[in-house]
Amino acid sequence: MMIVELIDGDDFRDRLIALGIRIPAGASPETCARMARCKLRDVGVPGLAETVRELMARTDIMLPSVRDAIERFLLPELR
Repeated sequence: MMIVELIDGDDFRDRLIALGIRIPAGASPETCARMARCKLRDVGVPGLAETVRELMARTDIMLPSVRDAIERFLLPELR
């Protein structure tokens, strides 16, 4: 049996923190995406578009709450 690691809210938050976005511990995927959008609008976030593309290529193992947050708050900003 193969075990697949899901992309959950903690994974999403960790990836955004790695890009320099300050996000409080325990933040929901929606909060993470909103904070990323704010920083993107304010000063830009190098690597955010690539990270979002990479994550969206893995929607098969992404929790719906993470996908929804990305689609609602980040994809419109990156198009």
